[in-house]
Amino acid sequence: MVNKLIIDNVIKNALIEDINYIDITTDNLINDEQISEGYFLAKEDGIVCGIEISKRVFDILDDNIEFEILKRDREKIKKGDIIATVKGSTKTLLKGERTALNILQRLSGISTYTNNLVDLIKDCNTKIVDTRKTTPNLRPLEKYAVKIGGGFNHRYNLSESVMIKDNHIQAMGSITNAVSKIRENIGHTIKIEVEVKNIDELNEALNLNTDIIMLDNMSIDEMSECVKINNKKSILEASGNITESNIVEVAKTGVDIISLGALTHSAKSLDISMKIK
Repeated sequence: MVNKLIIDNVIKNALIEDINYIDITTDNLINDEQISEGYFLAKEDGIVCGIEISKRVFDILDDNIEFEILKRDREKIKKGDIIATVKGSTKTLLKGERTALNILQRLSGISTYTNNLVDLIKDCNTKIVDTRKTTPNLRPLEKYAVKIGGGFNHRYNLSESVMIKDNHIQAMGSITNAVSKIRENIGHTIKIEVEVKNIDELNEALNLNTDIIMLDNMSIDEMSECVKINNKKSILEASGNITESNIVEVAKTGVDIISLGALTHSAKSLDISMKIK
């Protein structure tokens, strides 16, 4: 689960953004004493992710809200399933509805999309991982959703590991210059990943004993050749223009990792609504 301090910070900022000073509709329609019951309804099939975070939205607004979770994170749901029930102040239910749903829909969409891709390559010995192409300030939650969907996390941020990409190589003049320079400045516990775009660059990276090599926007034939040349010396990561239509072919080349920014930047939110009884 994501650090609770991060979760609370995200929720509070989202509530302030949505409510600001008052809920001009709810506060002028509903009496403080009114109590209602409601439920979260799945309107399409998917994988639940973020239900505890949705519950926390109502906890922060009003700790008297009763929130019963019926479908937990990682559970598969079908259209028409009730994911959770809520009971308490009608005002609180209405004020927390959109924030709770936005988080639940977004994270469930990511976990569902990730799970679909993981299922496509289940017969291959290849891991699906995310990237840093996440929504600003929501990275911990979105990366959590990838894991719930059966994927794995790439580095969380720029501080976590070395990743020498095309622009770094351009700035330094060559892969060799970049790797040599970085090794002068980092500790022994830090891994080095290098992005390559052709077989010549692959061989250069291998000669430098880099830990991970990213095959950027290569064809299936090029990736297959790289796997043979590498012969398990480095971890090979395939990236760039990988979709549902070609991911099986990519996995069958024998690469160790497939990274997709689409897991977090293109996943469609799962259709979930909250209904007041």
